[in-house]
Parts: sequence; structure tokens; C-alpha cells
Amino acid sequence: MTTAAVVPAAGRGERLGPGTPKALRDLGGLPILVHAVRALVSARSVDLVVVAAPPDDGGVDEVRLLLADHVPMANVVIVPGGSSRQQSVALALDHLPITVDVVLVHDAARPLVPVELIDAVTSAVRAGAGAVIPVLPVYDTVKEIDPGGRVVRTIDRSVLRAVQTPQGFDRELLVEAHRKAAAEGIDDLTDDAGLVERIGHTVVVVPGHEEAFKVTRPFDLVIAEAVLARRRSAGVMA
Repeated sequence: MTTAAVVPAAGRGERLGPGTPKALRDLGGLPILVHAVRALVSARSVDLVVVAAPPDDGGVDEVRLLLADHVPMANVVIVPGGSSRQQSVALALDHLPITVDVVLVHDAARPLVPVELIDAVTSAVRAGAGAVIPVLPVYDTVKEIDPGGRVVRTIDRSVLRAVQTPQGFDRELLVEAHRKAAAEGIDDLTDDAGLVERIGHTVVVVPGHEEAFKVTRPFDLVIAEAVLARRRSAGVMA
């Protein structure tokens, strides 16, 4: 089986503040996107990486030049993304060679994803699962509140899981899920497994990893810098 990893990186990431898109923010001297693509390229199970870049203002050329300085580009393709994450993934799917059977979708904002997690998700799809997501237990107490800010109930966290990426899919299944969503006018879902769930397909889980967290807020960058420093002090490539 041939595996391609899709990285939607066309968003602005406003929760990190105005300015540079989130995927291009600095982490340890390199843009977040570089770290994420490096991890995917390093995974033995990944044959091709397709990055959906900002479609305007020379975004594709900028991302291509940026990655070329730090990542082997033989198996990396840069394509224009869309106005939403869902659209960016769909556009990237359109650029995949027909030989690709397994597709991983990975958030550019998860720069420190361990290679072992990438390979574990891929292996689960290759073993026959049509859709696979890495998850972690939820440790905080979670409450549902009403619009007025009052607690409705406390949710049983033992049945809850926090979802990470990469998410892995049988290619035909993921393409079908995206096509049906687009046909129904749905274009802003941020979870590809959710699209697969919508068409009635089972999604299975594998254990996630704490270092595959998403860099969304400024404080997340502080944590990422600490993890990166620890890796470098241990002699781990980062």
C-alpha cells in the first residue's frame, strides 16, 4: 500500500494573534510547519506529503521555498489550499496519485507529533480499518452549560477522548466522505473523522501521544519550546 499525508496549512491561526499564519510561526528557530512536515517525511510508513498552502499572495511559492531549505523535497508536493480546512483537504486529495491507497490528514499545528504515532495510525489502516484516529483520555472534569452560563450536567469523562492527528483513512472512503459533505453544502467541518462518521462508517481509535498536542494559543508555544529543548538536549533530531 502507498500512503500519502495531507497537511492543510492555508489557515491564519488567529488565536495565536494577528500577523503570520499559524503554520509559519517560529518554533525553536524554524516555522511550525517545517517541524510537522519533517516528522511526516521521517516516518517509514509515509511515501508522499502534500501540503495545502495559502492560495493567495504567493503562498504556494513561499511555502515551497520555506520547506526546501529544511526538508528533503523529493516526496513533498505543495498545492493551493482553500478558504477552510475542509476545502484544503479536499483540494489536496484531488492532487494525489492514483497509486495512493491510504491517506493521513495531519494538522500543521501539531509540529511535535512523534514518528511512532504516525506509523501506528498508518499500520491500523493498512490492517483493515477504514478510519483511524489517535486519542488521549480526558483528565479534566467536563460540564455542559446552557447559554446563560449555568451548569446543565457533569459529563462522564470516562467515555470521552481528546482527538489528535494524524487521522488515517482508506483513500476511497475519505474521498467519498468529502464529496458527500460538499454536495450537501457542508464545507467548514474541522475533523475529517467527523465527515466519515456522517456517512455511517465506523471510526476506530489508537492511543495518542502527549507530544502530538496542537499549538493554538500563545501558551502552547511555550510548552512546545520546552518539549523541543528537551528533545534536543537528549540528542533527538528536531
